[in-house]
Amino acid sequence: MRPLTDHTPKPLLQAGGKPLIVWHIERLVRAGISELVINHAHLGAQIERALGDGSRFGATIHYSSEGVALETAGGIAYALRRLGNEPFAVINGDIWCDYDFAKLPTIAAQMQSNRDSAHLVLVDNPPHHPHGDFVLHENRVLPESRIPNPASCLLTFSGIGLYQPALFTHLPRGIKAPLAPLLREQIALSKVSGEHHRGAWVDVGTPQRLDQLDAQLRHDHSPV
Repeated sequence: MRPLTDHTPKPLLQAGGKPLIVWHIERLVRAGISELVINHAHLGAQIERALGDGSRFGATIHYSSEGVALETAGGIAYALRRLGNEPFAVINGDIWCDYDFAKLPTIAAQMQSNRDSAHLVLVDNPPHHPHGDFVLHENRVLPESRIPNPASCLLTFSGIGLYQPALFTHLPRGIKAPLAPLLREQIALSKVSGEHHRGAWVDVGTPQRLDQLDAQLRHDHSPV
């Protein structure tokens, strides 16, 4: 995303007249989810200044400042003391998606009862990631070896997931750690559920995709 991110953290890049992260916050609050933790590293002070304590959105925002980016699992482990003992949702700050966040509490309650380690929201493979990430079969994320034709079931991880805290408690606080290896370990143990979101989703990974999203949102939300 450079040069845009040289001076602006990615979640504060604007599309449709507001920062990407504000789209998430507003939709979470509308879904009844208002207790939020935002982790940040690169230019993170800008995020805190822009969003404040969250009260203007109807939310309560806590911040977890990593200093140096710790990757997804490392960042979650660093923030774990703020996340409680129940399943929690993690939403990447550099995506745009119309997923219904009101579903999250029900899924979290199901995870409490069935003890799944994670629940992943998957989407159709975009042109820039044609081979996908995970196999989804009957709402379970499975190893490719268990499916006769795995290519037909491969989908892309949306950057929206729910996780049990215990998935991260073994990680030393402050180390860099990617999420995918942890997920694949749990997938092999049949501990990961999933769903296929067929609505709108954009991985805002290039200035061109940001421009396209901005144009689409401005068109969709323009006065009639």
